[in-house]
Amino acid sequence: MDMNKIISKKDYENIKLLLRPLVFVPMAIDLLHHGHIKILKKSSELGTVIVGLMTDKGLINYKGPPLIKYKYRKEIINEIKTVDYVMPLNGLLYLEICEIIKPDYFVHGSDWRKGPQNKIRIKLINSISKWGGKVKEFKYTKNISSTILKEKYSGSRS
Repeated sequence: MDMNKIISKKDYENIKLLLRPLVFVPMAIDLLHHGHIKILKKSSELGTVIVGLMTDKGLINYKGPPLIKYKYRKEIINEIKTVDYVMPLNGLLYLEICEIIKPDYFVHGSDWRKGPQNKIRIKLINSISKWGGKVKEFKYTKNISSTILKEKYSGSRS
């Protein structure tokens, strides 16, 4: 796959200038909640946090259409003090991005051990160790997710 389809030259050059250790955190953040903040806070304790923010197209293919467009989600995430850099993530391309930027840590909530991401998880764990990187899985925050929030409030009108 062409590197420019995974990451822009500008993002790649900017990431090369960031201080190590690099911590890559993929997120959709269609609705920001305290579970996201907990993961970002723990990630910032490991190093420089790069959020791979799911694009609208990536989100449609993964979880369905976003409630909040990418450019606005990016504005929101850029204001969080524990985030050092935000780049677009065009789908579940975790392995491909990591092979390009070679982060010291890849962070994800423990929820990816089930479902479509589990195969990616296994491949990533094997791949990242080749350059000395580590996968960190933080315990999933119970009873909260963007999906749960969407379902809970989709039918209610005040």
